[in-house]
Amino acid sequence: MRVLLLALAGLLLVAGCSSGAAEGEFVFNGTGGRTTVVYDPPETRGTLTPISGESLLEPGRTLSTDAWRGQVVVLNVWGSWCGPCRGEADALDQVASASAPRGVQFLGIDVRDQRDAAADFVRDRGVVYPSIYDPPGRSLLALRGYPRNAVPSTIVLDRQHRVAAVFLTAILAEDLQPVVDRIAAEPAPSS
Repeated sequence: MRVLLLALAGLLLVAGCSSGAAEGEFVFNGTGGRTTVVYDPPETRGTLTPISGESLLEPGRTLSTDAWRGQVVVLNVWGSWCGPCRGEADALDQVASASAPRGVQFLGIDVRDQRDAAADFVRDRGVVYPSIYDPPGRSLLALRGYPRNAVPSTIVLDRQHRVAAVFLTAILAEDLQPVVDRIAAEPAPSS
């Protein structure tokens, strides 16, 4: 009986340590102290389940990464209350505008915010891409293991919506543009 209990305890311990992620699914395992992580080669990237939520500026409309299949998608987690988010807004717009002709779509995820403040932020700064309004950060649950308190942060998905790069800090256009360009230049997935 004692051996059986020890074996059962061992199985529970192993099951508790399992990520529960399906083969090939993205699971964030930390950065080793780095603020930028690039996942290369592409075969090592984990696929992200679709991220979706209500549009910030169009209540009742759902925005989803599924709408941009076959495109590079750049997710930016932000809040109007976040000073570094205000500081990076122009850089994100610059990269979004420069990259759109190459099949790159940006999608903001506004967290821990009031809708009016967030909408004013987007309008006042002339943000060129849509945002999900997600005060509790539920849409980020698709990013298994991702630190939902990392605001601002930016995640670059390749054309197969695998996580290609993560920035856990405010970014500059000169840091983001080369990464987006490289990911956009990768071959499109075969159908």
